[in-house]
Amino acid sequence: QVQLVESGGGLVQPGGSLRLSCAASGSIFSINAMGWFRQAPGKQRELVAAITSVGSTNYADSVKGRFTIFRDNAKNTVYLQMNSLKPEDTAVYYCHAILTAILSAVGAETNGYWGQGTQVTVSS
Repeated sequence: QVQLVESGGGLVQPGGSLRLSCAASGSIFSINAMGWFRQAPGKQRELVAAITSVGSTNYADSVKGRFTIFRDNAKNTVYLQMNSLKPEDTAVYYCHAILTAILSAVGAETNGYWGQGTQVTVSS
């Protein structure tokens, strides 16, 4: 069984910083892309940033220059460093990973997995 566990959310003032972490655990053979999505009240879930297994990154235009995604492959962990936070960054942030899980002695399967979400609130 695979789990993604997020941490690091909270309340921060505009202009402040937060770092989110997401650790994948379980019967994992390999992890391909990892990323962060967010969903604000009344809005659709949107991609914030993503990173491949070789370190290529992609960002939403709204966070370019302020957010940085990076990963520690040895720890199966992805991070999102968020600087210069704005009230419009307020949302529940979800970790996502595309990984190959070992299902049995002879079987493995590649799927997308989601974390439980962590609340980020930017307010004075």
